[in-house]
Amino acid sequence: MIGVRWVPDRWRRYDVTVRDLPLALLLVVGSLLPALHGLGTEVGDRPARPYDALAVAAVALECLPLAVRRRWPAVCLALVSLGFALDQLRSYHAFAGTALPIALVSAGAHLERHRRTAAVLLSVAYVPLAVALDRLGATERVEGYVTFYLALALAWGIGSWLRSTRAAEAERRRHVAEATRTAERTRIARELHDVVTHHVTAMVVQAEAARYLTAVPDRLDEALSAVTDTGRRAITDLRHLLDLLNPDHGTEARTPSAGELRTLVEQTRRAGQPVEFTEEGRPAESTGSAELAAYRVVQEALTNALKYAHGSRTVVRVHHGEREITVEVGTDGSGSRAGSPGGSGRGLAGLRERVGVLGGEFSADPQADGGFVVRARIPAGSPS
Repeated sequence: MIGVRWVPDRWRRYDVTVRDLPLALLLVVGSLLPALHGLGTEVGDRPARPYDALAVAAVALECLPLAVRRRWPAVCLALVSLGFALDQLRSYHAFAGTALPIALVSAGAHLERHRRTAAVLLSVAYVPLAVALDRLGATERVEGYVTFYLALALAWGIGSWLRSTRAAEAERRRHVAEATRTAERTRIARELHDVVTHHVTAMVVQAEAARYLTAVPDRLDEALSAVTDTGRRAITDLRHLLDLLNPDHGTEARTPSAGELRTLVEQTRRAGQPVEFTEEGRPAESTGSAELAAYRVVQEALTNALKYAHGSRTVVRVHHGEREITVEVGTDGSGSRAGSPGGSGRGLAGLRERVGVLGGEFSADPQADGGFVVRARIPAGSPS
């Protein structure tokens, strides 16, 4: 099977002229076989003439240009039409006449410029050919000439249909590629936002708190160490994320899961945010996307708590069910947002989109006491 696949793959790598040449040669050989003499296309209903040297030239002129039917379709069609006219005027009726509809289909499919001009010129040239055949004693009636012209027009129409189909497929692929690139850019931007915002917010809060600890060296050193650790984690996460953009990277980029929530909560606590964490149940099998979404929900909610409710009591509840993960993160509104960077609302919008893609539900609502609560229900696992 490997050898069978290898031959077509290698054949497709050859120049298009090389790939089109065998058909041209096949028609030449078939046209020169004595058994096929006089069995080709016939216009005018005139008796066939035996082959001579001029017949061989007509056959070559009709068939060999097919080797360039895709590279130079206009040249191919002009030469094949000239050979066909010579064939009919001399009444060879060679099998090579089959090349004319092939050239018309190819021109209709591959000719990019002056298509209408080519169609008009061919139509006009058909009239003197019909007149010349009539004067040479052809017995064909007008209906026969019209029928043959319509057959040629049909061949051109088939080529035009192939061209439009190919163009539509190329446009569809372009749209798919563009949509894929857009989705990938959006996904990477969302991941960058989630990673950078969380770590940078924690660093800002920790650095702000360190300003008030200059008189307490031990606590100041602890605060600065926390800033350093957070910065290192930010760099590590960014390196893993940027691996997604490197096609030569040999390993998959790390994606955090709900199992790392305790580490995330501890990091937030070190930034000065009192967090109560409850996790129930065990993650179901095959829940990679759901676990990542749950992690990002908690991460963004804790980031917002640091920004807008620094120092307020924050409660995180995560429940792993058989078929879904539920997340709830709430603050009581008793803290302060002093010294925290502002937000654009992009994080919550990204979470809503992320959860929605997985078929879940997401909400983020203010509370009567001034607090804020984020809730998410994320489908996970497989139904039994």
